[in-house]
Amino acid sequence: MDKSGQLFIVATPIGNLNDITYRAIETLKAVDTIAAEDTRHTGRLLSHYGITTRTTAFHDHNEKDKANLLISWLKAGRDIALVSDAGTPLISDPGYAIVNACRAEGIRVIPIPGACAVIAAISCSGLATDNFTFMGFIPVKQKAKQDFLQQVTALTGTAICYESPRRIVDSVEAVIEVLGEDTQVVLAKEITKTFETFYSGSATELLVWLKEDLVHQKGEMVLMISTKKEKTTDLPEPAIALLKQLKVELPLKKAAAIVAVHYELKKNDLYKFGLTLD
Repeated sequence: MDKSGQLFIVATPIGNLNDITYRAIETLKAVDTIAAEDTRHTGRLLSHYGITTRTTAFHDHNEKDKANLLISWLKAGRDIALVSDAGTPLISDPGYAIVNACRAEGIRVIPIPGACAVIAAISCSGLATDNFTFMGFIPVKQKAKQDFLQQVTALTGTAICYESPRRIVDSVEAVIEVLGEDTQVVLAKEITKTFETFYSGSATELLVWLKEDLVHQKGEMVLMISTKKEKTTDLPEPAIALLKQLKVELPLKKAAAIVAVHYELKKNDLYKFGLTLD
């Protein structure tokens, strides 16, 4: 019986090219093929380390079809390394289809661990690290974004998200609207690169910082949100009762606004309390 090849999941640097392990370099040199999210991008890394292994494109748009081809190569005895543009493959990057298929076919999948933006960011954030949830990229559309952030209210510890420079301001504004202006956040940008920056403060303070200089809105970003919730037991009982009644007939945002005006309370406090109601 012919022996199948092996699939290596190889972590690559997220910025600084020195952040690669000896084992990763040895693996990339030894395999028959490197499946890369962007062959040109990966080519620069390979050139830097004198790696001449052939590459093939494996990205979001061809993942399902290409997985079948890679499986056939693996069955033929070829070893393959899977890499993403940066960091650990499959963490909000392509790769699930091929790994899932390998498991189904009994083909060995071997991790070559290394850099990961999620872990690098949370380790330096100052937020809770004993319990955190990686949520991937924040949705683009407003309704989906709000629903996404409402999920954070049910979490404990730290919620970690990826975001793009062109949408970071919009997403922080959504954090303020859904979770409250005093929500504690940390933005990590350009991790391991020349202009690496960690900004820590309230969501409102972060929004001001982002808007005061367009440079602050550039770079690869990881947004971390503390899920520690302020107690809302100081809300007057009549206000709580009215909020419960209005919530049955109106959207929570509208109900909170009405109660806030009626009782001269903060709308965000009422909104956050309303999210805890069944």
